[in-house]
This record gives sequence, C-alpha cells and structure tokens, in this order.
Amino acid sequence: MRKDPSILDYSCTIVLLVTVVSAIAQPPTAHAFGGTSTTIAVVYGGNTTICTIVAEQPIQQIQCFTPGQSGPTPISLATSFDFIAGGADFFCGLRSGGTAMLCFDSTFTPKRVYFNVSAPLKSVTIGDMQICASTSKNDIVCWRGGYSPGIGPFRSISSGLGFSCGVMESNSSVFCWGGNGSMASAIQSSFFNTSMENIFVGGTQACGISTSGWLICEGNNDNGQLNIVSNSSYEFSGLALGANHSCAIRRWNNSVVCWGGKGEFSSDLTVGVSFESIVAGLDFTCGLTSVNLSIICWGPGWPNELYPSGVALPLAKILPGSCLQSDCQCGVYPQSQELCSGNGNICRPCHVPIVISSPPQIISSQTSSRNRGLRRGWLAFAIIGSVGAFSGICSAIYFLWTGVFFRKKKINNSAQPTVNVRSSSSNSSHSISSPTIFSRSSFIVRQGSRLLRRQRSGPSSKHTDLGAEEFSFSDLNAATNDFSSENKIGAGSFGVVYKGKLPDGHEVAIKRGETGAKMKKLQESAFESELAFLSRLHHKHLVRLVGYCEERDERLLVYEYMKNGALYDHLHDKNNVEKSYSLVNSWKMRIKIALDASRGIEYLHNYAVPPIIHRDIKSSNILLDSTWTARVSDFGLSLMEPENDEVEFKPQKAVGTVGYIDPEYGLNVLTAKSDVYGFGVVLLELLTGKKAMFKSAETGSSLISLVDYAVPVIKLGEVERILDQRVGPPSDSVEAEAIELVAYMAMHCVSLQGKDRPTMADIVANLERAATLCNHSRTDSISSDWISIVLE
Repeated sequence: MRKDPSILDYSCTIVLLVTVVSAIAQPPTAHAFGGTSTTIAVVYGGNTTICTIVAEQPIQQIQCFTPGQSGPTPISLATSFDFIAGGADFFCGLRSGGTAMLCFDSTFTPKRVYFNVSAPLKSVTIGDMQICASTSKNDIVCWRGGYSPGIGPFRSISSGLGFSCGVMESNSSVFCWGGNGSMASAIQSSFFNTSMENIFVGGTQACGISTSGWLICEGNNDNGQLNIVSNSSYEFSGLALGANHSCAIRRWNNSVVCWGGKGEFSSDLTVGVSFESIVAGLDFTCGLTSVNLSIICWGPGWPNELYPSGVALPLAKILPGSCLQSDCQCGVYPQSQELCSGNGNICRPCHVPIVISSPPQIISSQTSSRNRGLRRGWLAFAIIGSVGAFSGICSAIYFLWTGVFFRKKKINNSAQPTVNVRSSSSNSSHSISSPTIFSRSSFIVRQGSRLLRRQRSGPSSKHTDLGAEEFSFSDLNAATNDFSSENKIGAGSFGVVYKGKLPDGHEVAIKRGETGAKMKKLQESAFESELAFLSRLHHKHLVRLVGYCEERDERLLVYEYMKNGALYDHLHDKNNVEKSYSLVNSWKMRIKIALDASRGIEYLHNYAVPPIIHRDIKSSNILLDSTWTARVSDFGLSLMEPENDEVEFKPQKAVGTVGYIDPEYGLNVLTAKSDVYGFGVVLLELLTGKKAMFKSAETGSSLISLVDYAVPVIKLGEVERILDQRVGPPSDSVEAEAIELVAYMAMHCVSLQGKDRPTMADIVANLERAATLCNHSRTDSISSDWISIVLE
C-alpha cells in the first residue's frame, strides 16, 4: 500500500529534531579518576602499588608494580579483566562481561566479592576502604564499610574518603552517601540545582562536568583543590582527584593540568605529554601516556627515592581501554586489534566537537557561572552536522516504509527444528577452540522465537497417531524373563522398570505400571502423559520412546536402554560411593553431564509447542547411555504450559520428590522455573556428591537439605569446602573457574522465588562456557613464577 508522503515528511522532521538535540546534548566521555574503574589502579597505604591491565595478550590479565621492585608482578587467573580500581592496600577487578568482581589484598590473594549472571557490573569505585559498583540495571551495590544509597539509577558514581557520590539518571542531580555523612551532605548540598553529566570524588572535594560542559568543583578548599586553572565549555574530558589535589585531561591535546595541594602538584613533567587516562593516589597522580602506553607518576607523595617522577614504570604495554566484543559507535582506537590480540576492540569515546569559549583563567566553583548556555558556534555546528545524518536517515526510513529493502516472508510455524544443532559442544556453533574463550565468552540468552523453533508436541486422543510401535504383553513378558527381579533396574513415576531384549536383539527398558486398584487412576494418567509427550519429542538429550503396550489392565512403555544407568546411582549408590575410578568422578565429565541434561530441559521449555514442564527433575531421572551422554527421562508427571507465558499453573496438589520440589510449589504455583529449581539441586549433587536430603555428623539422625547445606558456603565464596572428595580439587585455576561458575549458577537456580532464577537458556549458555573452560584446562599452561589460585 502506498504511504502518505506527508506522513513521511513529518517523520523525517522529527528525526532531524531528535538528531540535532542528541548531538547538542551528547556528554563528554570521562577518562579515569582515583579509585574508579579504568585499566589502571593505584593501591596506597602500606606500599604504593600501581596495577594495570596488560595489552597485546589473548587474555587481558593484570600486572602490578611496587616502586623498589625490579619488575612487575603478573597475576595469572586465566581470565580477562575489563576494569580495575584501587583503594587502601587492596584493589578490585571486573571480569570481562562484568558478571564477577574479584578483590586482591597486598599479597595479591584474590577474593570473590560479587557474582551475578543476570545483573553484571559495569563500573566499580573505591574510596579508602568502601567499594561501590554500578550494575547493568544502574543499581548501586556497596561493600566493606560502604552502604547502598537505596535510590537510583545513577549515570555516574565515584568514591572519596568515607563517602560516595553519584549523578542521578532521572534528573542529573548529585546524590551522596557513606559513613562520612557530614561531608556527603555538604557535597550534595553544594551541587544542589546543578545538572551534572558525571562526578569525580577526592578526599574532601568533588568535581564534575555539567550537562553544559563546564567543570565545577565543590567541597573543601583548604589546599586550593577547587581553584580550577582554566575553564571553558567541554575543555576537559576526564579527572583524577586525590586527598587535596585535582588533575584533568584537556580534550584538544590530551595534556594534563593539576591544581591544589598548595601548588605542590604543578609539574613540568606533563608539559607536552599526551595522556590516555589518569588516576590519583592520595597525594600523587599517574597517567597512561599516548606515545607508548606506559605509566608515569608525579606529585609530592610519589616515592621519588625508589623510582623518579616522570620516568616510565617497568610495566608491559597497557591497554588504554577495555577490549569489548560490541560494536563501537564512535570509532575504534588505533591498533585496537593488536592491543586486544584479536579479542574485541577498544572503542573511542564519543566526544562533542571541541569549543574553546574562553581563555585560560583561574576560576573557582563559587565564581563560575552555573547556567551558561551552549555557544552559538557549537549550536550551529551541531545543526549543520546533522543535515547529512538527516538526509541519510530519511532515505532509510523511506526505503523501510515502502519495503524496497525488506520484504515480508511467510513463516511456516510447523517447521521442525534441527534438534541436534547443539547436541555436542565440539560441534556446536558456540564451541570455540581458542583458549581465549576462558573469559571472553559472554553470558548470552539464546532463547529464540517459540513460533519459529518449537516442535509441535502434546497429547493425542488416538494412540495410532503417535508413531510409536505397539507391542503385545506376551512379547514384553518374554523380553524381561517374566519380569524377573534380576531384570529390575529401577522405578519410574508410575511403575517398575525392567531391562529387556526384543526378538531382534535390541536391548530396551520396559516400564510396567502398577496394577493395583489404588494405583490404577494415577498410573493411567502417567502412562497417557508419557506416551503423549515422548512419542512427539525427539532430542538427543531426551530418552527415546520405542513403543507401548496397552492390554486390559496392563500399561507398559518401552524405551531405549540406557547402558550406564541413572546419574543418581553413580553419585549415591553404595556400590559406587567408595569408587574413585568411576568415569563420572571428574569435573569435566560432571559438567558435561549437567550440560547434556540442561539442553534436554531447555528443549522442553523453549522448543515444544506448547512448552512442557517436567515437574520431576532429579538425578535419578537423568540417565546415561553407552557413550555417557545424559538424557532426561520420566515424563509421567509432566504438564503442558499454556501458550501465554504470563499464565501460571495452579495444579491441585504438589508432586515430585522431596528435596527437589520448588518452594513456590507449596503456594500452588508452577512455572518452568520449578524445573530450574530441581535442576539446581542436581547441580549441587554433582558438586558435592551428596543427596538432595542427607544426614550429617552435625545433624545426627535428622535430615538436612542439600540447598541449606551448600548455598551459604557458596555465598561465602568457599566452594572448595563442599566439593566431592572423590573427584578432588580442581586441577588448575581454569578448571576452578569452571567449577565456581557452576556453583554460583546452582545457587541462583535454587533461589526461593522463581523470578530470581535463571532460564534454562541462560543455564545452557553458562554450562557451555564451563565445559569449554574444562576442555582448555591444563596445569602446564601456568608458569610457576606467576601467582595463581585454586579457587577465587
């Protein structure tokens, strides 16, 4: 249908206005400041130490240097870091992707402070002791004497001595909090009614760039730390504030100017030197030079007797920014691929055009104008520069509107998915052979359109439509030697399971329903459920239904035989508990089994139409075939989920197995997250080797929940304490990272509320990453002179 040209013109007019306003309002990008995340961290206190993220390596690791040493100390964790920040005798680093934060003491011993797949961190700031971080949702979390402000979201955060400040996303106002309440309140009041783009906190002062581009400083001025040496709109791009001094990077030449400290920070060392970023200690500043990406430091607090000011520190080349996998909106840093060793790109900051509106002069915050508008030259530049974008955008809108570029395609909702696309990590599109997958893998949500990818499934009113073979009772009776006890191999949701051999020689597992009157109704329901689902579900990680038998009161189901039995038996059977040579007694195999099972459950949740909730996920329902491939079994309690994702089941009564049942099930609520809870318990079984409900020496004859036993220990970051001794400790830090990833994911899976649990798609993605880590784990990859850990 032809579109009204007037509507198109009106749309383009709106696009032009939005483009102009966006260009005018675009904020400068800050570089670095003391205690806030960048690729450099200053550790002060007992021994001054400079830590950085190393460039030109497949894994972006950390190196540290203390003046007086002959060279740097590398920290080997076989994982990449995006940012680091320093404080009093410690520093912290954000792992690539932000899902975890590790902090290191003066001996470089790491301690995990944060792990959350669903809310990764994007920045961290450290004062003297307190740590605060911003999540991807712009919420603030704090540790070590700091406390969360309880409001948000924040656009920018920074910490000083005993307090932190942030710029509110909603109204660009400054809000401060922390143990030093009087200073926090004074700083916040000083910025009252001022719209800020960012904030940088020092010891007793704070500086920031306003939404109009002006540098404003407030707080204590006893040492001249508010006496800005010059100030013009958008003159500065980044700040570093110490206890009583401030430094800033000029945008037009990346030179550094400092003020405060009663003049002790004026230095010729920075004249003519271009810097990528700067970071401050209490009474000195360090900068990353553009010419060779090295560090120089200066100021009265720098230990010149150990290492002279202005002399490059003996550190390997340093990353000027984080290596990111995402596209760069404002261009890529030169030699980005070389610096990141092919692992992403360093993005250029999105600066506004340079406008010098006033000559250098000494201006304090008390005399600077708070409400200066944008200069006419900048406004004209923005408008003119938007004309080209306007033309291109309008053309794109026109083509999209009229369908020149894109044509609608018919979607065949009945198309069958290729169920073995991700059946093996070695053949999966997610499998990466390079060791750089250790930390570069992101936690991706791979849940796709149900309409496009689900296979039709569900019960049928006619068994003849199921496609499963119908057996006679006499055939199955003969196959199991009259259902002898010697052939009994287990029990299912509605009966006993026997091993059998068909006349053609194929081995099968035959589930025979109970024939008693009390069990008749239940076994008929379970029989119909399994027959209906399994005859239509075909996936490598689901047990395959071979056929069925329905004669008089007999109800039997025939499955493919799983030679290596149930996972439960390998973990808990008395004949296997003391065996240390079992193939399952390796972390690599246990993680593989978890990954296999998660793929089967994900198939039920995301690819079946309607989606299916298993309702009885447990280790005894995860079977292992002759190749040790794990498959989910027993669909006797399964239910079909409504097509509307918002609808919750309200079953008449809770079913399942004690220890695996979702706590929300007691509230008469059932969703796919109920399966996630059960699977989380299975993960804990794999990690600990303990049953879902078990007796311990502490509890005597009383049973304790595995969740209650394991989760508190995982929260403390002491995963090694609960690991199954039959498997032993991780072989190296890479395998340790994989185990830790599984442990923290299990902890989230068994959250009390379903909304706090991950989806099965998330779980599969995380287990794929853990499996990849195990595949690349090797102890000889870590040099003995590098600091390494078993568990972080």
